[in-house]
Amino acid sequence: MPKFKYLSKINSPADLRELRVEELPAVCEELRADIIEEVSHNPGHLASSLGVVELTVALHYVFSTPYDRIVWDVGHQAYGHKILTGRRDKFYTNRKLNGICPFPTPTESEYDTFTCGHASNSISAALGMAVAALKKGEVDRHVVAVIGDGSMSGGLAFEGLNNTSDTPNNMLIVLNDNNMSIDSSVGGMKQYLLHLHTSSKYNSLRFRLSRLLYKWGWLNEDRRRAAIRFNNALKSLIANQQNIFEGMNIRYFGPMDGHNIIELVRTLQRIKDMGGPKLLHIHTTKGKGLAPAEDDPTVWHAPGKFDPDSGERVVQNKANQPPKFQDVFGETLVELAQQNEKIIGVTPAMPTGCSMNILMKALPRRAYDVGIAEGHAMTFSAGMAKEGMIPFCNIYSAFSQRAYDNIIHDAAILNLPVVLCLDRAGIVGADGPTHHGVFDMAALRPVPNLTIASPYDEQELRRLMYTAQLPGKGTFVIRYPRGSGRLTDWRCPLEEVPVGKGRKIKDGADLAIVSIGPLGNTAADAIAEVEKETDKTIALYDLRFLKPLDEELLTEVGRRFSHIITIEDGTRAGGMGSAILEFMDDHDLPARIHRLGLPDEFVEHGSVDELYRIVGLDKDSIVREIKRRL
Repeated sequence: MPKFKYLSKINSPADLRELRVEELPAVCEELRADIIEEVSHNPGHLASSLGVVELTVALHYVFSTPYDRIVWDVGHQAYGHKILTGRRDKFYTNRKLNGICPFPTPTESEYDTFTCGHASNSISAALGMAVAALKKGEVDRHVVAVIGDGSMSGGLAFEGLNNTSDTPNNMLIVLNDNNMSIDSSVGGMKQYLLHLHTSSKYNSLRFRLSRLLYKWGWLNEDRRRAAIRFNNALKSLIANQQNIFEGMNIRYFGPMDGHNIIELVRTLQRIKDMGGPKLLHIHTTKGKGLAPAEDDPTVWHAPGKFDPDSGERVVQNKANQPPKFQDVFGETLVELAQQNEKIIGVTPAMPTGCSMNILMKALPRRAYDVGIAEGHAMTFSAGMAKEGMIPFCNIYSAFSQRAYDNIIHDAAILNLPVVLCLDRAGIVGADGPTHHGVFDMAALRPVPNLTIASPYDEQELRRLMYTAQLPGKGTFVIRYPRGSGRLTDWRCPLEEVPVGKGRKIKDGADLAIVSIGPLGNTAADAIAEVEKETDKTIALYDLRFLKPLDEELLTEVGRRFSHIITIEDGTRAGGMGSAILEFMDDHDLPARIHRLGLPDEFVEHGSVDELYRIVGLDKDSIVREIKRRL
């Protein structure tokens, strides 16, 4: 017997569209149950996808996907979309090596219209598609951008809105307003959306009237825009309320209950063929349908394994286990802030993910969540630094790519004392290529005035954080990985680390390994195995600083060893190994350099251990490389 009455027969949205609208609530119930069951034992992003079940069903029911384009913003909302678009039987492989991708991607399905691992890009991408459709004469092709989960706080969303308002298009923007990103949404846009409401009946009447006036020749495009401006101004005066979207000549509908599937379908059917840009504002509940997720959507954003019946999470016993690097950061930041009143914490919508919430709880007036706005987070930090504060700006490495100009233009040029902490640096595992933090070293290494460091272990992270906030250190970058290190006794004295100085972890005579960051621990394990099996000895150096380089250490290595292996948890192209190659060449040191790092390609999703093995950065791969060079 099929597991589900409806879902078992839906192999594509075309099957969904064969149903009567009255049957859709049952489809939503089954889809929500399927997501809960699958994610309970194959962990992933849960609460966001539960919140948009009705919207997902309604969109695929009303629009002729894949011909019509649905562009998801923040792909962790799209599990229901994946299940409805021919991937239900494979959904158990979600986020696993060689399985379904963690976020929508056109490389996997024609229903996935764009890359959407990072937030706030849907409006811009959808506008491009809508304009292209008109240019190609595809006037019947609909384009829908689904934005929400805090993404409206991103600057790119407003850039897209601004262009949408002034570019001929028939795009529909669906604003999924759930008052959340991962942690609660923040900022003026959140408050604005909570109080915004406009009658959809009014909008429909206005549209029909404008069609008549066009038909009678009383209205042209210039008159239409003038009438819209006058109409919106008059409506704002009467209602004592302004509408930012209508102020940009984008028709606004809503807000409406995003969990009323029948009304959602009717509304979408009514507005989908209206000309010009449109925005449908819906209210949803993140985690809808699973009580614990509704009560605590932050924890249940990605809860790990849980019992789908009781809602009880399977929590691992962390007693006597090394802490996560992010928690070492959070605890150390509180210590430093208690000693130095100039220290401020800044994060773009990830206080629990980076453990900035520890500072927010201990010293709530000394920490800021600026929303999903990485560029602003960096420039905001630089502004405070200009006036004498010492901001610790914590951004996931992959997301810091969105702040590259801000790092250079707003911090590095003036060498302002911003401490940029890049969490999730290196391979991150199941979140895949949009989230691997592997480009930061190569991208930041050429930027003048930056200090770039990566700790070997948790104690080194504490020392580097202490060092970074000392006077005269300028713009200081500290990168560290996702997950735990190896030390349980990590609380060490806060001592200064000499900037630009590495250290010798172990001496040897036959070959040298130079590593940066916690991957040096894996190198140490590989060295121990090789030395146990051979009569060779291998030296291990922890470079610690990518910039400035420890020239004394590298000169010693270049003169003593004919073969050097460099190991880094970042791209080989332009990274630490490249920096050492350049140094050896510049100083006429003849050593041969063998670089281990990430290849010049995007690394897929899978467990961290699996991906390390694939890219040749696990212990066994390093052992083979050492033996090859001895």
